[in-house]
Amino acid sequence: QVQLVESGGGLVQPGGSLRLSCAASGSNLASYTTGWHRQAPGKERELVASMRWGRAPNYADSVKGRFTISRDLAKNTVYLQMNSLSVEDTAVYYCYAFAGGRDWWGQGTQVTVSS
Repeated sequence: QVQLVESGGGLVQPGGSLRLSCAASGSNLASYTTGWHRQAPGKERELVASMRWGRAPNYADSVKGRFTISRDLAKNTVYLQMNSLSVEDTAVYYCYAFAGGRDWWGQGTQVTVSS
């Protein structure tokens, strides 16, 4: 059982940056695939970035070169550094962890990009 809590969302101007954090408890994330999805109003949830130990991170085409996923296993935390944000990045961002055919999700954090 994994509990995930996101933080770091907020309001930012176009071109700005935010760093999202996802703190995990209940299990160490070392053996999990972890990542971020997002859901904008009226749209389906989409994968933003994911990573698994020993493999290169995976990114949606729309965020490549702007977003970076990382994790600190000592802190059991996953991060999403988001740079050069645009209004199209406005969404609720969800952290997830996947292992053994099961997945766990955080409650989501709102990111709003607006001038």
